[in-house]
Amino acid sequence: MEFTYRAYRGLLALLQENGYSVRGYHDWNKTPRCVILRHDIDNSLPQAVRLAELEAEEGARSTYFVLLRTDFYNPASRDGLEALRHILSLGHEIGLHFDEASYAPALKPDQIIQNIIKECGLLSALLETRVSSVSMHRPSHETLEADYEIPGIVNSYGKAFFHDFKYLSDSRRRWREPVLDIIRSRKYDQLHILTHAFWYHDEEEDIAQTVGTFIRSANRERRRQMAENITDLESIVKREDVL
Repeated sequence: MEFTYRAYRGLLALLQENGYSVRGYHDWNKTPRCVILRHDIDNSLPQAVRLAELEAEEGARSTYFVLLRTDFYNPASRDGLEALRHILSLGHEIGLHFDEASYAPALKPDQIIQNIIKECGLLSALLETRVSSVSMHRPSHETLEADYEIPGIVNSYGKAFFHDFKYLSDSRRRWREPVLDIIRSRKYDQLHILTHAFWYHDEEEDIAQTVGTFIRSANRERRRQMAENITDLESIVKREDVL
């Protein structure tokens, strides 16, 4: 499967053709044949917005998991909040993407649960809506096997969703299993599909192109931010010097 918007539309169409109802973490059991669509926002909010708009056009709804502790974007900034609220307005759910590795020293299981609850509360306050699902960012083996039960919060890596469902992921821009063939086979009544909006574009790119473009785009974004705070930035730093 290509990492293009056209191919992703094709995946959504294939799910529908094979009888899968798109559901969320809170209502998946209302239909015998379902798929949960999940997106971890590791790097780029604008690309998450693009994919959320595509899904809305196709009548699909997903859960977008947001990092609070990251150097790549700020969910509390004006632009960050605007992006997340737009995703919500399209009918999608926002969940917490929890990075246990951002805490030092390493957290114990009860500390992980307490910090998930705390971060969900912070994200809920920012969005002014309840955040009640969590996915793990770069989870340790212990966390994958822990089956954490978190009061009032659905754990997307819990046994029901990580083992009982057929779990498929495009992590590091590589499908570990042939996702389209698995959908066509109709072998599984319950699918749990993780995709990362970061990898998808209008035309196919390899991993080096995608990562390289993202790194270079940081200059453009930083210059835009400086221009909002420094009058006549062009007289100080020429546009062509940083782009």
